[in-house]
Amino acid sequence: MSADSTGNETEGVKAHEEPRQDFNPPFTIAAPDTQTVPFALNSPHSGRIYPPAFLSASRLDALSIRRSEDSFVDEIFSGAPRLGAPMLKANFPRAYLDTNREPYELDPAMFHDALPPHANTRSVRVAGGLGTIARVVADSTEIYRAPLSYAEADHRIRTLYMPYHQALSDLLETTFRRFGCAVLLDCHSMPSLAGPFEDDMGTSRADIVLGDRYGVSAAPALTDTAERILTDLGYSVVRNTPYAGGFNTEHYGRPAQGLHALQIEINRALYMDEARVTRAAGLNRLTRDMGEFVARLALMDRAFLAPTSPPSALSAE
Repeated sequence: MSADSTGNETEGVKAHEEPRQDFNPPFTIAAPDTQTVPFALNSPHSGRIYPPAFLSASRLDALSIRRSEDSFVDEIFSGAPRLGAPMLKANFPRAYLDTNREPYELDPAMFHDALPPHANTRSVRVAGGLGTIARVVADSTEIYRAPLSYAEADHRIRTLYMPYHQALSDLLETTFRRFGCAVLLDCHSMPSLAGPFEDDMGTSRADIVLGDRYGVSAAPALTDTAERILTDLGYSVVRNTPYAGGFNTEHYGRPAQGLHALQIEINRALYMDEARVTRAAGLNRLTRDMGEFVARLALMDRAFLAPTSPPSALSAE
């Protein structure tokens, strides 16, 4: 799937199997008339279509299952296309499929049949129950009533995950060809208080956490500029703690090749009622400020983003 040049949201799935009809479309790209900045935004966890069959298979109610959702993040960054940057957003929820993981990070305890050899069953994320097909929601509550089949997981990965990452790769490659560099802003939100199994358990969090894999996934000048702009806008900002960036940041961030990835985690207390999963008064201000943030970040000296070595393929497979 790729964005067209009309400024409209475009959609599609490239796969040999049909996607679940519950997601129509599974993801969208909000595209500017003309891309004018070397940025592409990604909102992988703000999807909020929960299929009836998925809810029936879950032991959680319709509200509890949303605890892993980065609610309204797609709205917060919705001004990006008007600023000349495309934005990809998932419509399927993170609890159903997490595209900020390797394609086959799977917990064998979730399945009633054997997993293939290529599955990564030993990652830290799998151990925490938050693999490509999550076992738990963010507060570590189990999602499913019964074990799944591997065929179910494979279908979700082939018809949703693979096309999603193809679309993201296409956006970044198109951006790089146009500008000679590309910046992925991977947009997320975080609970205001750390959960029982997180490193910062029980502590209040900063307004925004910037994750650049401890300086590995983005040029220092990019992270420095992002932190300065957000601080100027009145937000408290920290780097890489407790979130340094997930699969997307690690996989797509190759600053020496002119490909930069910066994860942005926004404290949910700034803009929503976390218990009810509803919008709060702060959403409008935050949306304006994130538009200002993207606009000002796009003005940075692109010499700092230029490659020093040839780029390689961006496929997530």
